[in-house]
Amino acid sequence: MTKPFDIVVHGATGFTGRLVVEYLLKQYPAGRGLRWAMGGRSLDKLAAVRDDVGAPADTPLVVTNSADPASLQALMAQTRLVLTTVGPYQLYGSELVAACAAAGVDYVDLCGEPAWMRHMIDAHHATAQASGARIVFSCGFDSIPFDLGVLKLQNEMKARFGQPANRVRGRVRKMKGTFSGGTAASLKATMAAAATDPEVLNLLRNPFSLTPGFEGPRQPSGAKPMVDEVLGLWVAPFIMAAINTRNIHRSNLLMQHAYGADLVYDEMLVTGAGDKGEAMAHAVAADKSLGSDNGPQPGEGPSRAERDAGFYDLLFVGDTAQGQRLRVGVTGDRDPGYGSTSKMIAEAAVCLLQDATATPGGIWTPAAAMGQPLMARLQAHAGLTFEVEAD
Repeated sequence: MTKPFDIVVHGATGFTGRLVVEYLLKQYPAGRGLRWAMGGRSLDKLAAVRDDVGAPADTPLVVTNSADPASLQALMAQTRLVLTTVGPYQLYGSELVAACAAAGVDYVDLCGEPAWMRHMIDAHHATAQASGARIVFSCGFDSIPFDLGVLKLQNEMKARFGQPANRVRGRVRKMKGTFSGGTAASLKATMAAAATDPEVLNLLRNPFSLTPGFEGPRQPSGAKPMVDEVLGLWVAPFIMAAINTRNIHRSNLLMQHAYGADLVYDEMLVTGAGDKGEAMAHAVAADKSLGSDNGPQPGEGPSRAERDAGFYDLLFVGDTAQGQRLRVGVTGDRDPGYGSTSKMIAEAAVCLLQDATATPGGIWTPAAAMGQPLMARLQAHAGLTFEVEAD
């Protein structure tokens, strides 16, 4: 039986969910071959957002309440894929993942919560494999630009040198914009869980927490300011490294260690040269504002002008054991936490349905599930670039 919708945006009345709706409305309006609906707990709020963003009056609205089993079962019967922006996922996502895995419904989210993701892998990966559900976590700034940046680098390394890089450095060269309130809320929820559950703390400390059954070589901690030996510049801890590094090791595992079983990967933020770079690196390392009560709140976000003025510029440097080196740059044309993230998750959903039809069921990463087709979509539609750079 054909389902009425290809995609339901769960959380369409939230700040990021609304941006996803605006993007779908512009890029995939009704009649363009993609059947999507707005989902949320309140039909009245959904209708208000629909009207506010200028969506047609007949845009489908679906009641989606992840705390209501009957609502989840009704949702499973209506859509091929659920795109959810409702986090923290450890608080609001477990029942939805379980429902999708059992029903064979595809799923994409913006999760950056590695301990919860590992629990979902342990609980539902086999079920999703059996049902055919493709569940893809981390389809926003964490971790698509990093996951695909490493994929681009490693594909180029193998094409040029016949082997992948066993040492890869991910570096944030420039970034303008804010992290989302959802990211801040997820960080707080994760820290609260770690404070009461030693297992969560152990997962957070383990760079291979998302690769059950595999432990690779010792990884750099990235926890302290230092001078990067390749760039000759000061670098500081990067808040998203805790999730991005885990996802990249999981991508490697899911692709049968296409990057090699000896991959060493870290991520840090470039702060500059000399005394100024050093001072900035130490200031970044000491900044705990994202996890404070004064950080961004869920449902809040920057203005359109601020989102449009944002950007990011990432560098990936790969080295083989023989000393061969390659650099890949990745850029995004909107602020990372909202403007770019909303475009990335929307394109990931479409890519999973239209381009990655051969990907079997299971719990995936963006690179392992969608790879080159997603990279192509993001370059064509979502303002990202992936380019080999001169050393």
